[in-house]
Amino acid sequence: MTIQWKSVPISRRGFMQGGSALAIAAALPAAFPRSGHAAEGGTLRVRTYADMRTLDPAFSQGVPDEEIQAPIYNKLIQYKPGRNWDWQLDAAGMIEQVDATHIKFALRGDIGFTNGFGMMTADDVKFSFERVVDPALGASNKPDMGPLSHVEVTSEREGVIVLKEPFAPLWTIALPYITGNIVSRKAVEAAADKRIGTDPLAESGPYLRREWRPKEKTVLVRNPDWNGPAPVFDTIELLPIDDENTAEIAFEAGEIDFTRVSLGSVARLREGVPNGGMLLEYPSLYYVWVGMNLDHPKLGNKKLRQAIQHAIDVPTILDAAYFGAAEPSTGIIAPGLIGHREKALVPPEADVERAMQLLAESGESDVSLTLDVLNKTANTTAAQVIQANLAAIGIAVEINVHEGATFWTLGDETAGGSWKDLQLVLNRFSMTPDPYYATAWFTTEQVGIWNWERFGSEEFDRLNAEAARETDIATRDTMYRRAQDLMEESGAYRFITHEATPVVHAASVMPALRPDGLPLLRYFGKA
Repeated sequence: MTIQWKSVPISRRGFMQGGSALAIAAALPAAFPRSGHAAEGGTLRVRTYADMRTLDPAFSQGVPDEEIQAPIYNKLIQYKPGRNWDWQLDAAGMIEQVDATHIKFALRGDIGFTNGFGMMTADDVKFSFERVVDPALGASNKPDMGPLSHVEVTSEREGVIVLKEPFAPLWTIALPYITGNIVSRKAVEAAADKRIGTDPLAESGPYLRREWRPKEKTVLVRNPDWNGPAPVFDTIELLPIDDENTAEIAFEAGEIDFTRVSLGSVARLREGVPNGGMLLEYPSLYYVWVGMNLDHPKLGNKKLRQAIQHAIDVPTILDAAYFGAAEPSTGIIAPGLIGHREKALVPPEADVERAMQLLAESGESDVSLTLDVLNKTANTTAAQVIQANLAAIGIAVEINVHEGATFWTLGDETAGGSWKDLQLVLNRFSMTPDPYYATAWFTTEQVGIWNWERFGSEEFDRLNAEAARETDIATRDTMYRRAQDLMEESGAYRFITHEATPVVHAASVMPALRPDGLPLLRYFGKA
C-alpha cells in the first residue's frame, strides 16, 4: 500500500515512522515563538486547523474564517460560552421575535467601523444580511440565511428582519454564526469588486486584524475604539496547523496556548497535561464521511458505490485513526440533535460477502480509484484502512494527501477543474446545534460549492426546505432522518464518525468555548 504525497510514494511503515516528523517540520510556522506559553505576556496563541480563506461572511469556509471574523466584526447576537447552547446580545441592545416571520432589533449606539466608515447602523445590518441571499452575489453561505426576505430599516439603529416563512435555525445559525457578522455597507460598496477578500475593509469588534502571513499566522490586536467589554489579551495569534499531533508538540513546547488534541492522546493527558495545563473534553458536532463523486465516470454505477459502502469497516477506522475514543456515526446529524438516526441503513461493520456480491452485480472489474484526504494523521490513517478494505474486494485505491489550502478547494467549481477528477474523498465538516446546518450543504443548489458528491434529490431538497420552517419537533425529526436515508440510499456516502473534542489550554489561560469545544476567542481570559 502506498500514499501519494507530492507524487512521491511512501510506504505505510515509512509513513508511520517518519510521517510525524515530516509533518511537524512542514506544519510549524516559521514565526512560532520558542519560549514559554505566550499568554503570560499578553499574547494568546491558538492553533486553528486551516488557514484563513476570506474575511467575507458570505463566502467563508467555516470555523477557521469565523475564528477571525467573530473578534473583528459584531453580530446582533453571539454564542454564549458554556456547556449548554445559548446566545447573548452583541451589537443588538434589544432583539425580539414578534411573530413567526418578524424579528425586531435595536443596535447599541456605541459601535463604530474603522477606516472612517462611521457608526454601525440598521442599514449596515440590512446590507450585510441581504447581500448573503442576493442571487447576483452567489454567496456560498446563502443557505445559512434560509428564507430571509429583507431587513426593514425603521430608524437609524432600529429595524425588522423579515422572513418569507418561519425559519427554526435563525437563532442557532443565521444570527450567531458566520452570516450574522455585520459589515459596513460603505466600505464594501467602495471596494472595486464590492467584495471582501483577505482585507476586512472595515472592522468594528474588540479586535482588529493587524497582519496575515499566509500559512504562518494571523495576528489580531485590541481595537482602541471598542466600547464594549474590554478583551483580556492585547494580541491574539492564530497559527494554522492541520494536524492535531503536530499541534500537541507545539503546545508541550510552550509555543501555543490552546489547541484541540488527538483522541489518541486523551488517555495520556488525563494523567496530566504538560506545563500545568488542563485537558477539557467536549462532545463533537463534526461529521466525517467518505463521499463519492456521482458525476465521475468511474462512480456512475450505483451497485459499485454500494459495494464500497459495505466494504469499508468503520470500527477498524475508529480503532486505527481514533484509538477507539470515537463512536461510529449514523449520518451527518450528531446524537442529541433533532434528526439523529439511531441506526444507519448500512451497518458500521464491513460485510465483505455483501460487498463482493454487489461488485459482481455491478459488472465492474479491475476497478481503480483515487481517495483524496487532508494531511492529518487521523485522516491518512483512516485512508489506509479504507485502502485495505477496498483491496479486499478487488478495488485498488491510490491515496492523494493534500495540505489544507488545496484540500478545501477540491470540490469547488470556482477553484478550477479539479472537481472533475475527484473520485472518493474523506471529508469532515463542522456543525452548529441545528440539523439544518448539516443538510443544507447537500442540496442540489450546493453542487459544485460544498456538495462535492454532486448528490441531487428533489425529495431531499424539499425536506431540507420544509424542515427548516417546521416548528413541530417530532415532525422535524422525522424529516431529517428521511433526508439522511436518501443520502445513504444514493450510495454516495459512507458515514464514519462525529469524533469528539478534547482540547488543552495553558495554565495561564481561561478558555471560552462553545458546548462542542470550539473556541470563542473574543471571550478568552487569563486564569
